[in-house]
Amino acid sequence: MLKVCLIFGGVSNEHEVSLLSMSGVARNLDRSRYEVVMLGITKSGKWLHYTGPISLIENGQWELSQYVHPVTFSLDPAQRGLILTGCAEVKASEMIRRRIIAGTPLKRREQKFIGVDVVFPVLHGKDGEDGTVQGLLELAGIPYVGCGVLSSALCMDKEYTHTVLQGAGVPKTKLIAVRRSEMDSFKELAPRLRKELGYPMFVKPANSGSSVGISKAANRKELLDALEEAFKHDSKAVVEKAMKGTEVECAVIGNDDAYAADVLAEIVPTREFYDYEAKYHDDSTELVVPARISEESANQVKYLAVKAYKALGCKGMARVDFFVKPDGSPVLNEVNTIPGFTTISMYPRLFMEHGMTYSGLLDRLIELAIEG
Repeated sequence: MLKVCLIFGGVSNEHEVSLLSMSGVARNLDRSRYEVVMLGITKSGKWLHYTGPISLIENGQWELSQYVHPVTFSLDPAQRGLILTGCAEVKASEMIRRRIIAGTPLKRREQKFIGVDVVFPVLHGKDGEDGTVQGLLELAGIPYVGCGVLSSALCMDKEYTHTVLQGAGVPKTKLIAVRRSEMDSFKELAPRLRKELGYPMFVKPANSGSSVGISKAANRKELLDALEEAFKHDSKAVVEKAMKGTEVECAVIGNDDAYAADVLAEIVPTREFYDYEAKYHDDSTELVVPARISEESANQVKYLAVKAYKALGCKGMARVDFFVKPDGSPVLNEVNTIPGFTTISMYPRLFMEHGMTYSGLLDRLIELAIEG
């Protein structure tokens, strides 16, 4: 039986979404095939082994329970797994006995090791989806679900995603990167952005997901406010030309043999745009499956999604989002390397429409992680 470690939570502004995604994954893993080990990361960055019920993860109370113990990964590839500390007090008499008989160093705490065969990072945003955790797992020598270090970092940074896809010939929304230091010369910056992009514009943190910190600017004042909001989340922002068209999502799975799910999703937000609240808290957003676009446009979206996936070096999974313009031509919006796995998330739903079960999808992702 494989031991699968699920990592959830994290220090990013998408912590709560990770808890919801984690609940979906944990409930749908086949317990006859896997022994599940749960590792939660608090908002302050503490890593904790969690042994309690899934319901406490969903409501955010997991870290306040009696079910947590401090934990870290072993960085010795010969001992792949987790090291738990503070699991048991060693009595003074036992400490003395060990010191006399075996020469064991005097310690107040014992350590416990839990072997792990594969890791499923159910994390969203910074310090989870950007290659940092992936780098740790590479050092630990443990296979993990999803993209590697470089592709995770590339897809997280919207500027570099844009640069790579331009070189690969994948149509992409036009954008300009702005550093925080450029705000000192906003009087020169604003006219340049207006000239090159035109209003309205979308302003986004360069390294953030799930539409966090995104604003739409229709004039100079709104542009200033939008940039200030974006810089609350990152030191770099991207400003994009607003696109007219149908917003669609495409699910891709695989390593070298990656393919897209047959069915696409169409997002019809009731808000100004499909922001964080609309994605995870506002059930008024209409999600149309299959997307109401022509067969030719749908095939082009799937082709470009896989092309972008391979150009960025993705493995395992990704959700690739597009705008389909009124003339039917697709333009890539962004690539999400750890898509949501909540009850309303499109990634699992599209593969379920493709004919998989939720559990079967998780099985395949774990197989891909082990294949490498």
